[in-house]
Amino acid sequence: MSTPFFISWRYQRGRQKNRLVSLISLFSSVGIALGVAVLILGLSAMNGFERELNQRVLAVVPHLEITPYQQEGQGSERIKNYQNLEGILQQHPEIKGISPFVTFTALVENGNQLKVVQIKGIEKQAQDQVSALSHFVLDNAWQQFEQHEGLIVGSGIARDLGVSVGDWVSLLISQQDGTTQLSQPRRERVQITGILRLEGQLDHSYALMPLKQAQQLLNYPETDVSGIEVAVKSPFDVQHLDYSLLQHYPQMLSAKSWIQQFGYMYRDIQLIRMVMYIAMVLVVGVACFNIVSTLVMAVKDKQGDIAIMRTLGANNTFIKRIFIWYGLQAGMKGCLIGIILGIVLSLNLTRLIQGIESLTGHKLLSDGIYFIDFLPSELHWQDVLLVFMSALILSLLASLYPASRAAKLQPAQVLSSH
Repeated sequence: MSTPFFISWRYQRGRQKNRLVSLISLFSSVGIALGVAVLILGLSAMNGFERELNQRVLAVVPHLEITPYQQEGQGSERIKNYQNLEGILQQHPEIKGISPFVTFTALVENGNQLKVVQIKGIEKQAQDQVSALSHFVLDNAWQQFEQHEGLIVGSGIARDLGVSVGDWVSLLISQQDGTTQLSQPRRERVQITGILRLEGQLDHSYALMPLKQAQQLLNYPETDVSGIEVAVKSPFDVQHLDYSLLQHYPQMLSAKSWIQQFGYMYRDIQLIRMVMYIAMVLVVGVACFNIVSTLVMAVKDKQGDIAIMRTLGANNTFIKRIFIWYGLQAGMKGCLIGIILGIVLSLNLTRLIQGIESLTGHKLLSDGIYFIDFLPSELHWQDVLLVFMSALILSLLASLYPASRAAKLQPAQVLSSH
C-alpha cells in the first residue's frame, strides 16, 4: 500500500481534533449516498418503462399499418382484393409477417352501461405472425378464437361494463349510407369470449373479433379489409422501408408506422433519462463539493503533521497525494453506500410502490391514462458503473484545490506558530 494512501486512511479513521470536520464529512457522505441512490433508482425506472414499452406496446401494436389513402371527397374506405396486396408485400425482404384486419368503432352496451370501443377483426394465425397479442389474452381464450363468433374485450372495458367471459352484450354500429343524414345504428348481440389484459391504456379501448365476423357486420365481401398490419425485421428502421414494390399497385394506399403513433413515448423516456441524469449528477456534484470544505478544515487540522512530514523530506507531490486520497476515500464511502442502497431499492421498486399503493388506497399510475398501471424497474449494471465513475470523478475534482493548498504550507511558519 502506498504511503500517501496509508496516511490518508489513518486520517479518515482517526479522531479529528475539530469535531466540525467530522460533521461536515458525514454530511457530504450522506449527500453523495442519497444522490447516487436516487440516480440509480431513476435510471432503473426509465429502463423499466422502456422494457414495458417494448413488451406491452411494441409487441402488440403493429410495426406498420397499410390502409386505403383517404382523399377528401373521394377514395375508398377499404382495401379491395387484399390477397393481391399480401402477395406483393410477401416479396419484400424486410417484411416478416402480414395480417389483414377490419376495424370499426362501436358502442358496447350492457344494461345501462355504455362504452365506446375500437373493435378490430383479425385472423388468429396471421395475427400471431405480426404481434404477441395472444400472450395477453387470459385463460387460453386465444386458443378458441375463431372457433365460434364472439368478442375479446380489454380488462378495463370488461370492468367498466361489469361483464365477464360468457356474458352477452349489444354492439351499436353506425350505418353509413353515403348521405349526411343520421341513420338508425345497427344493433348486434355478441358474446364475450375472452379478456385481454395489457395492464395499461389499451385495456380501456381495445376489443377483438374474428375477421369474418367483422366483415359480416360491416357488409364487407370476403376479399375486402380495412387494412393490413405488417411486422418488419427492424422496427426502429421502419420509416426507411422501401415501398417501390407498390409503385404500380392499382389502389392508392397510406402507410402509418408505430413511430408515428407511439414514437413519442420512446423520445420522452430518452429525454427524461437524460434530464434526470444531468440533474442528479449536479446533486451528487453539490454533495461532492462539500468535500472541499471537509478537506480545507482537515488541512488546517493536520497542518502540524504536514509541517513535520515536510521537514522529514516529503515533497509537494507527496502531500498532494495524501489529501487527494483523503477526498477520494470520503467520496468513495458515500458512493458505495449509495450504490448498495440504490441497487436494493431498484430490485424491489415495483413491490415497494405496490405496498405503498395498498396502504394509501391510491394508484400512482392509472391504466386509463398511462400505458401501464405499475412502476417498473430494471437494473442495468452499466448504469451503476456510470454513476460510480461520475461520483468518483467529481470527488477527485473536489479534492484538487485543498490538496494543492496543503502542499503550499510553509513548515517553518507552522512550527513557529505551534
